[in-house]
Amino acid sequence: MVSMIPDTKCSMNEPLPFHYQNYEPGDVSVVGILSKIYIFYTVMDFSEAPSSNLFDEILVMTPIYQQFLALQFAVKEINENPYIFPNHTLGFHIYNSYFTATWTYRASLELLSTKEKFIPNYRCDRKKWPIAVIGGPTPAVGAHMSTILSLYKMPQFIYGSTPEVNEKTQGVPYQLMFPNVHHQYNGILQLMLHFQWTWVGMVYTNCENGEKFVQNVVPMLSLSGICFAFIETLPAITYSNNILASVEAGIETLKVIMRSSANIVLIHAEVGMIILRMIPTLSQVEDIALLAKVKVWVLTAQMHFTSLPFQRNDDIDFLHGALSFEIHSQEVLGFREFLQLRKPNMKKEDAIIKLFWRKAFECSFPNSMMEEKDAVICTGEEKLGNLPSAVFEMDMTSPSYSVYNAVWAVAHALQVFQASIFRHRARDHEAKLNVLKQNLWKFNQFVRSVSFNNSAGEKVSFNQNGELEVGFDIMNWIVFPNQSFLRVRIGGVNGMDSPKIMFSSPKEAIVWPTRFNQVQPLSLCNNKCRSGYRKKRIESKPFCCYDCLRCPHGKVASQEDMDVCFHCSEDQYPNNSQDQCLQKMLTFLMYEEPLGTMLASSAIFCSFITAIIFWIFIKHQDTPLVKANNRNLTYFLLVALLLSFLCALLFIGQPSKMTCILRQTAFGVVFSVAISCILAKTIIVVLAFMATKPGTKITKWVGKKLAMAVVFDCSFVQGIICTVWLIMSPPFPDTNMSSMVEEIVLECNEGSNYMFYCVLGYMGFLAFISFTLAFLARKLPDAFNEAKFITFSMLVFCSVWLSFVPTYLSTKGKYMVAVEIFSIIASSVGILICIFFPKCFIIIWRSDLNKKQKLSIKKFT
Repeated sequence: MVSMIPDTKCSMNEPLPFHYQNYEPGDVSVVGILSKIYIFYTVMDFSEAPSSNLFDEILVMTPIYQQFLALQFAVKEINENPYIFPNHTLGFHIYNSYFTATWTYRASLELLSTKEKFIPNYRCDRKKWPIAVIGGPTPAVGAHMSTILSLYKMPQFIYGSTPEVNEKTQGVPYQLMFPNVHHQYNGILQLMLHFQWTWVGMVYTNCENGEKFVQNVVPMLSLSGICFAFIETLPAITYSNNILASVEAGIETLKVIMRSSANIVLIHAEVGMIILRMIPTLSQVEDIALLAKVKVWVLTAQMHFTSLPFQRNDDIDFLHGALSFEIHSQEVLGFREFLQLRKPNMKKEDAIIKLFWRKAFECSFPNSMMEEKDAVICTGEEKLGNLPSAVFEMDMTSPSYSVYNAVWAVAHALQVFQASIFRHRARDHEAKLNVLKQNLWKFNQFVRSVSFNNSAGEKVSFNQNGELEVGFDIMNWIVFPNQSFLRVRIGGVNGMDSPKIMFSSPKEAIVWPTRFNQVQPLSLCNNKCRSGYRKKRIESKPFCCYDCLRCPHGKVASQEDMDVCFHCSEDQYPNNSQDQCLQKMLTFLMYEEPLGTMLASSAIFCSFITAIIFWIFIKHQDTPLVKANNRNLTYFLLVALLLSFLCALLFIGQPSKMTCILRQTAFGVVFSVAISCILAKTIIVVLAFMATKPGTKITKWVGKKLAMAVVFDCSFVQGIICTVWLIMSPPFPDTNMSSMVEEIVLECNEGSNYMFYCVLGYMGFLAFISFTLAFLARKLPDAFNEAKFITFSMLVFCSVWLSFVPTYLSTKGKYMVAVEIFSIIASSVGILICIFFPKCFIIIWRSDLNKKQKLSIKKFT
């Protein structure tokens, strides 16, 4: 506790067992007003409660002794600095709370009363009025001393673990040497996410602060996909006579920890290190405790390295590879040298160094009331630097750094306070003292607004809630065989600038527990689901425990531990393992591929054959056979067949706007012309037979005009259908991404499937009429019956296009185009063979039959 105390005229009794006064209280006047400035410093667990033996022996917790030395070092620096208090010196007293509220209250009340009287609000030693108090390192100290000292508006500095700031505590005159705890919560979350630890255990102290920690951290981590294998409590150690019971409860908790499959254990406990250090002892009787070396302990900043004296020789290998959050600190120049100069035989030395020395070096001083038989004699020349870190650390720890900054904050605030309030230099000493005492409540404003750079170059300031504006360091523990350890900074959380962890070391540089063979530990409820699998929640287990199911067909899971499988985009398709999407290839019926080459060659070959037949008929146009079959219709039909073969070439190659428009329309019109010609030939054959009957009037209908009218009218209807199609919804180039799994098909979208099937339906209608008429006229008595050949050609035509529809609908991609090309070629070849090959055979090889008398009607039936 930091306090301002005037000189006293009352006789002082000897300090109580919990009260240690420094040997150099300071004796220089403060600018003629104050003669002495003292700092009162309360350490919660500096020692255990006095034992009941004759000598009231005090068991000193050696790691905490450094915090007291940091206080001494800060006071020494301030008193030696001529610019801080040129006419004053700084002093301090130390009180011990023994883990209890009772002793903390007593220490607080003693600051407000004369010790020999112990009457609150009554002090005869007016010259020693306290000005500020430093309390820690647990929240109980700050909470209990604040209950009393806040009534007197006395500035308080709480270091180490601190209570959370809320509306009720914002008006309390204390400064927290601990950053905002929510920065630490966020740092814990970021740490778990960075290493992908989703299955962790949690241990906390069974106290108010521990419960608040759980209430804040558990929901935060759960919302980010982290769940808990267990949440256990450690007992809160209050005073020495319940330590054994607390240790027994702690052992039960450790058994739960060791049996868990979680490799990461988050611990929030002010005195939890005492319980953890029981692990080596427990491992000797409990085999399950051997798994302790597998765990990665994640320690909060509230958890310091403390231990009971009898634990100094216990193994601390279990801490190797641990990660801990600590208040950001820097090495203070001169502190290590200050520690090396500490000797128990110095004339001007603190009152408890001999207690510390005896416990730290396990020796006894001559003529000591507590000297033990056959004990090693303390020479006083032992070196603190030779002690293992488990007993005493030479580097300034985070709590010590907080104490150091708190003392300097008091000094800087006093400096500003003096300049503001001590303006009347003419007043005497007593008057100035009254001014300070009467205005001490204003000192809080100066303390809250103080801002300075300490000797380590770090800025020290407080926010509006009185919290120290600083971040957290993340330390990696490295334990050596001699029970010394080193904490290496691997990153930190700067809560003021960014809530995210900034790692200063790569993952490979972090030291992990030996059982992990320097490989980053995993902490999962079960193995991760591989790519291509999705997670399935297991009932009655935490949400991060799951089974792995194969992705359904057509879906992928490209990462580990995916909740759902997803469809690839339209231009991609899943691979066989269903763990990634592959880019689809653009495809269309190309001339270069075998299928395209074969179809194109067939179309060209057939058109060449058609051209030859056309040439043959032109060459023999005056022969009876050519004349008898309506020469003009024959020419029209051959030209239509030639164009139909060439139309097939429009379907091959990459679709364009022009080819898409011409494909179906040109094919529909050309085929309609061909079928119309066949229909006209069939009608002419039937009418020619009927015209041979005596007295008939049908003779006038037989001729070229009727044939041309049939061809024109039937083709004109198809032309109208195609025109409407092109106006309403013309075909256009399109990409079909769904028909083929691994390909994007470049095709012609018909625009209107209804119109497409109207074109096909109309051609089928013409073919059906032609087939029906030809079938009925197939037995007409003629040497060369044209109706029979038309019947066979239409039979082939109808068979091809009837089979085309289901085949076309069941085929995908470029093979739909191939089916249509094949149908065009096949139906055209059928007409060409059935109608023209017999005629060509007669014209070329049986010219003797190509005579008029041979073609005359023989008989009628």
